[in-house]
Amino acid sequence: LATTTTAMATTTATTAMATPAPASAPALLPTHTSVSTTANHHSSSSSAAPLPPLLLSKLKRRSRYRDRQFRGTDMEYQHALNTSTTVYVGNLSFYTTEEQIWELFAQATAAPKPHAVKRITMGLNRETKTPCGFCFVEFHTRRAAEQAVAWVSGRCLDNRDVRVDLDWGFREGRQYGRGKSGGQVRDEFRMDYDEGRGGLGGAAQRERERDDFDDDDDAPNKRQRH
Repeated sequence: LATTTTAMATTTATTAMATPAPASAPALLPTHTSVSTTANHHSSSSSAAPLPPLLLSKLKRRSRYRDRQFRGTDMEYQHALNTSTTVYVGNLSFYTTEEQIWELFAQATAAPKPHAVKRITMGLNRETKTPCGFCFVEFHTRRAAEQAVAWVSGRCLDNRDVRVDLDWGFREGRQYGRGKSGGQVRDEFRMDYDEGRGGLGGAAQRERERDDFDDDDDAPNKRQRH
C-alpha cells in the first residue's frame, strides 16, 4: 500500500510539473516601440542587411533646414524627424513623373513594387497646379525611409542629381510651392537658364524685365539725339 501511495504521489507531481503555468498578459509597448518592432519584422528580407558605413554617413549629414510650417518646439520637431517614415525629394525636373519616382525608390528598398512605397505626393505650383520640382515619399517603415536616403540621394534622374532628406511628415498644404510666383523659393532667385525647371530663373526674368523697361525709357532720348 505504501508503494502504491508513493507511486501515485510521484505521478501527481510529474503531471503538475508538465502542466504549463497560465501565461501572463503581455505588457503594452509604447507606440514608438511598436513601430520599431514592425520595421524589424518588415525588414527580415534582403533589405535588413546593415547599410555600409559610407551610406550611413549620408544619414548623419542631415539638412539644417527647419520647416517653418511645423507648429511646435525644436524638441518636438526633432522627435518628428527621428520617427518619421517620410522623405523629401528635391531638385527634380518639372517633367519627372510619379511613376519614375516610384520605380527609383522601389529599387532602393528592394521590396516588391506595390509594397515599396506607401504614398507619393508631388509638389505643385500653387497657382498653376503643375509640378514644380519636388515631392514627398512616404514609406511603410522607418528603415525603408533611411535606406531611401542612403541609396537615392545624389542619384541621377532625368539628367539631374536628386536630393533626398528625411522629413518630419507630410501635411495637407505642404505640396504647394511657397515662392511668390507659386513655385519653389529657390527658383525665385535663380539667375541661370534651367530647361528642366521652367527655363529662366525668377531673378533672371526680373533683371531682363528691368533692362527692357530701361530700353523703353531711353528710346525717346535716342530719337531726339538723332
